[in-house]
Amino acid sequence: MIHAANEAGRIVIKVGTSTLAHQTGLMNIQRMEKLVKVLSDLKNAGKEIILVSSGAIGVGAGKMGLKKRPTETAEKQACAAIGQCELMYCYDKYFSEYNHTVAQVLLTREIVDSPERKEHVVNTFQSLLQMGVIPVVNENDTVAVEEIVFGDNDTLSAIVGSLTGADLLVILTDIDGVYNKNPREDPNAVLIPHIPAITDEVRALAGGNGTGLGTGGMVTKISAAQIGLEAGFPTVIMNGSRPELLYDLLEGKGIGTYIG
Repeated sequence: MIHAANEAGRIVIKVGTSTLAHQTGLMNIQRMEKLVKVLSDLKNAGKEIILVSSGAIGVGAGKMGLKKRPTETAEKQACAAIGQCELMYCYDKYFSEYNHTVAQVLLTREIVDSPERKEHVVNTFQSLLQMGVIPVVNENDTVAVEEIVFGDNDTLSAIVGSLTGADLLVILTDIDGVYNKNPREDPNAVLIPHIPAITDEVRALAGGNGTGLGTGGMVTKISAAQIGLEAGFPTVIMNGSRPELLYDLLEGKGIGTYIG
C-alpha cells in the first residue's frame, strides 16, 4: 500500500512513556538521542515537526526512585513537576546539538475548550513554527487534576494536530501497530497495515491500558486516529523503538498501521 505520508509537510509526532523510559522509569537515553537525531534530520529536510511527549510522571517517578507510577493525585502532580523539568532539559540539550531550538507548550483541556484561549494557542503554535522552532507539547499534569485522571497524550496529540493543521499524526508506541489479536497473548496475531475507517470492529480490536508507566493503550490511539480523520489528516501507529523507521514511513513505505 502506498499512502500519503510522503506528502506530509507538517507532522505531529507523539512519543509515549514506554518509548522514552526504561521499565525502571529512568530515561532511555539511547532511544531519546536516536529520536531527536531523526527528528532533527527531518526538520533539516524541510518538515515542520511538533513533538507531543509523554513521560513527565513516569520519568519523575523514576528520578525519585519510585518502583511504579504513583496512584495518588498529589504524588502524580509532584512527579510530573519533577519529570517535566528532566524531559525538557534533555530535549533542549539533544536538539541543540543539531542546532534546533525547542519550546515547551503545556496544555489543559480547559484551555483548548475555551474559544479565546484556543485562539491564543493556535497563534502561538503558528509563530513557533514560523520561527523554525520545534514545539514540545505535554499536558500540564501538575495543575490539571482531571487530565491526570482521565486524559492521555494520544488524544492530546490529535487535538494538537487539529489546532495546527497537521498533515499527519504519528504515534510512537511499544508495539508495531494494530493487530487482529493481542500480540502479547497470541503469537499468531497479524499486523493490520491499513485501516481506512474506524468501525466498531476496529474498536473491538483495541485492548486496555499499556505499560505500568504510561496511561494509554490501543483504545486511546484508535480514538486519536478518529479525531484525526474528522480533522482531515491520517494517523500512523508504529513502534518507537527504532525511530529511524520514520524515514521509511515518510517515503511512503508500509510501516506500522496507517489509518486514513
